[in-house]
Amino acid sequence: MSLHLKVLLIMACLCPTLSCAADNYGNNTATAAVIDELVLEEGFNREDLIKVFSQAERKDSILEAIARPAEKTKPWFEYREIFLNKSREDQGVEFFAKHRVTLERAEREFGVPAEIIVAIIGVETYYGRVAGSFRVIDALSTLAFDYPPRSPFFTSELKNFLILTRDQGMDPTELVGSYAGAMGYGQFMPSSYRGYAVDFDNDDIVDIWTNPVDAIGSVANYFKQHGWREGEVVVSAATAAADTPDSIFVAARADLKPVRTVAQFAADGVVANMKLDPNAMATAMKFELKDGYEYWLGLHNFYVITRYNHSAMYAMSVYQLSQRLAERVTR
Repeated sequence: MSLHLKVLLIMACLCPTLSCAADNYGNNTATAAVIDELVLEEGFNREDLIKVFSQAERKDSILEAIARPAEKTKPWFEYREIFLNKSREDQGVEFFAKHRVTLERAEREFGVPAEIIVAIIGVETYYGRVAGSFRVIDALSTLAFDYPPRSPFFTSELKNFLILTRDQGMDPTELVGSYAGAMGYGQFMPSSYRGYAVDFDNDDIVDIWTNPVDAIGSVANYFKQHGWREGEVVVSAATAAADTPDSIFVAARADLKPVRTVAQFAADGVVANMKLDPNAMATAMKFELKDGYEYWLGLHNFYVITRYNHSAMYAMSVYQLSQRLAERVTR
């Protein structure tokens, strides 16, 4: 055990709260453990990390935001209005026109439709206009050290963030993003940045914050690496028999991966409006309307969209926005 960690453990005994009386994460036993790992496993300078965490602040607003995601607090008919509106469509058409050459190159190289790329950026950040106002170091530290339900995930993302900022020569205390630590046009988490962000304009800098060219290429690469299948159907509207059991519909993120065939769903009363391969794997969804429900079968590419955000309503919003944009853009 490092001397620094021993000192912090003694302090923790005197002050049982995770971040004690300080307004930053400089004196924190969990911080010390992360520092030890980064020093031993990634070759960081200990004093540099202590300085960074001494500037990282706990934000109650972040904890409040993550406790009330729209996917859990709004029914479909309200949730979709956030993204499927004329303003977001109009600005999506503008974004497409401005970056047409880059989008068409990304579509050719990665096999992902340009309208899907634009819709992701539109849903995530209003085409780069609303990319978050929280310092990423504050967001990830708060969630890693003061949000027990997902501490392991955010601790990993925190370490990835510090590695990427070091490797890219960035100041970790200056970058801003969402309350969850997502960054740039496409709202990449640090692990996604390290795994999928690309230098799409070949300037030797991977910039998803201010460079829409890199952002477009990175979103397309994310989809390709997660298995997007060029030219395949994404989703089909469906009908459902009155006695269809609720248990076959998506109810949680664990249900998103297709494990049943189109034919199996049809046997249980959920029948696609489109002609689909009966052996294709699918996921059945039931979305609440003001009066009743609508039903859908999501195929492999729909599942790929949910890898970006583990929500069926999110993926449907992206897809439907993409279709509205495709209708308005001359190709």
